[in-house]
Amino acid sequence: MTMQELLDMLKKMAVDIDVSQTDFMAIQFNIKDRDPGVFYVEIRDHKISIEPYEYNDRQCAITMKMDNLIKLINGKLDAVAAFTLGKLKVDGDIGKALEFSKLIKK
Repeated sequence: MTMQELLDMLKKMAVDIDVSQTDFMAIQFNIKDRDPGVFYVEIRDHKISIEPYEYNDRQCAITMKMDNLIKLINGKLDAVAAFTLGKLKVDGDIGKALEFSKLIKK
């Protein structure tokens, strides 16, 4: 899967994520394998945006391989297990990363 295909998939999935209880969250994802790249997920005013750019004022940055991110999104990889096994690295507020993982599980 290319970075653009991943972003397209995430944008389609984002329509179904309930962010009504989240005022603000800014997470940057750093993909570090065959199609490396960066994108961010921002929740502001109960709306979610996903864009292929760095987010300078992010609350945390998550670095992982694309395959592991896809498994995480599809519920085949637990965020805590991925962090423990070194498949997911968090730079910044780990609480925000956990909060995000709960949003995508619903």
